[in-house]
Amino acid sequence: MGENQLGEFLRARRAGVRPDDVGMASYGVRRVAGLRREEVAVLAGVNVDYYTRLEQGRERHPSPPVVDALARALRLDTDARTHLHRLAGTAPSRPPAATPGRVDPALRVLLDGYPGTPALVIGPSLDILAANPLARAVYSPFDPMDNLARMVFLAPAGRPFHPRWDQTAEAVVGHLRQAYGIDPGNPELRGLVAELSARSADFAWLWETHTVRGKTLEHKYFHHPDVGALTLTYHAFDIRAAPGQQLIIYHAEPGGPDAEALTLLGSVHATADRA
Repeated sequence: MGENQLGEFLRARRAGVRPDDVGMASYGVRRVAGLRREEVAVLAGVNVDYYTRLEQGRERHPSPPVVDALARALRLDTDARTHLHRLAGTAPSRPPAATPGRVDPALRVLLDGYPGTPALVIGPSLDILAANPLARAVYSPFDPMDNLARMVFLAPAGRPFHPRWDQTAEAVVGHLRQAYGIDPGNPELRGLVAELSARSADFAWLWETHTVRGKTLEHKYFHHPDVGALTLTYHAFDIRAAPGQQLIIYHAEPGGPDAEALTLLGSVHATADRA
C-alpha cells in the first residue's frame, strides 16, 4: 500500500475507462490502458498539469467540485465516488471508530431470534464477530470460520464453496477498499491487506484495481457439501451503536428448493451438535 492513495486510485480507475465508454474518439497509438490523462482532464474540465499533479501525489487537496467532476469523468458509482472524496479529504467527518471485536449481548440474542435464516455480524475487516446456528451451518466447510476475506482467498474450501468465485472475490476486495478509505489507519485492516497481498496473487491483483464496493442487497451463490447448490439473498444493515459493524441476514425464496435445502442443512447440523 503506497502513500499516494489518491493518485493510485485515479490511475487505476482511469485505466478501466475506454474512450468509447465516454463518447470520445480514439486516436493515435495508445500506450496506456483506458483513458489518457489529457482525456480525463478534458472530461473533468481541469488543467492537464493539475490532473497530472494529482496522480503523481504533488497535489493532494482538490476541491469538492473538482472531486465530483473527476468522479463523473471516470464514471464512478456511488461507493467509488464516496471513496474518492475520502481519499481527497473532502468527505464528511469520519464516524467514531468501530467497537473492536465486541458484539452487544442484546444483538447476540437478536441473532438467535432468527432460527430459520442465517444471520451474522461482521467487522470492517470482514471478521465474523458473531453468528447464529444456521449461519455456522452454512459456513461449516470452513475451519476456522473467522474472516470472510481469508475464507475466500486462503482457505482450501474457498473456491469449491463459491461457484462464482471471481465475483465473490471482487466483492470482498471492494468492501475492504471501502473500509480502508473510511479508516486507513486501522492496524487490523492494514495487517489483513498485507497478509492477503503476500499470500494470494489474486488478492494482490484485485487490490491494485482500486474497486470500491459496499455491501448492499444481492444474491450469494454457494455449493455446500451437505446440500449442494444454494442461492440466498442477503441484506446488510449498519449497526448504529457500533460504527463499522454490520448485521448480515441471508434468506431463501419461501417454499423454493433453496429454502428446503436451508432447512435440511439446519436440521443436519442441529442433529450433529446434539450428538
